[in-house]
Amino acid sequence: MPGYKAATFGVRLQTDVISQAYLPVPGLSGPTAELVINLQRALEYGQRRPGGPSAELALYLAHGIDHLAGHDDATPADRRSMRRRELRWLARLSPLPPLL
Repeated sequence: MPGYKAATFGVRLQTDVISQAYLPVPGLSGPTAELVINLQRALEYGQRRPGGPSAELALYLAHGIDHLAGHDDATPADRRSMRRRELRWLARLSPLPPLL
């Protein structure tokens, strides 16, 4: 994961999810996006958090989508706002299926 983030953003730090939006390709409809999710991190952190790895992975997915929707977590207040929104989304999906 650090290699991908370094190549994409010039930042060499491990992260949970990378969100990358792309402009529309001429001749195709609409913009596209990619989410690169650190599954190893979700498995590791999920062992220590409520809900286990499935909930952790779902949180990373929601977080990536939140970034694609234009939200940022540059400040503590921004991080809290994003987390509240992501947890509301995930509450609608409960219970989550097991990851393994």
